[in-house]
Amino acid sequence: MSIKPGSCLCGEVTFEIDGEFDNFYLCHCSRCRKDTGSAHGANLFSSSAKLKWLSGENKITNFTLPATQHKKSFCSICGSALPNIQMGGKLLVVPAGSLDCDITITPTAHIFISSRANWDKDLHKFNMIETLPL
Repeated sequence: MSIKPGSCLCGEVTFEIDGEFDNFYLCHCSRCRKDTGSAHGANLFSSSAKLKWLSGENKITNFTLPATQHKKSFCSICGSALPNIQMGGKLLVVPAGSLDCDITITPTAHIFISSRANWDKDLHKFNMIETLPL
């Protein structure tokens, strides 16, 4: 098994994932778009990997949208999305951007594509620029 380190933006919360991911989904549902503020969520899923908090566990806020299964965990200081355990402990969900290392798994699929934002079309056709253009 390989250890994958991760953290939030401000560095207050750090963690390790021990194990491999089963799937990597880019989720276009309205809930994932809303809680990421982006075109989609990018989450890694594992039924066997283990999560270990290294620091800042007391700074984690957990939120479940009422009457849904939509759950997210985030740093209460900087707001960065963090891993969480779902389905009664059976599933580890890790926001891909929270990891501080490269991963070998590539996205498995785009999901909830019918909920995709109307501006999320043909993005590969736009200029790709290394830094913020001034």
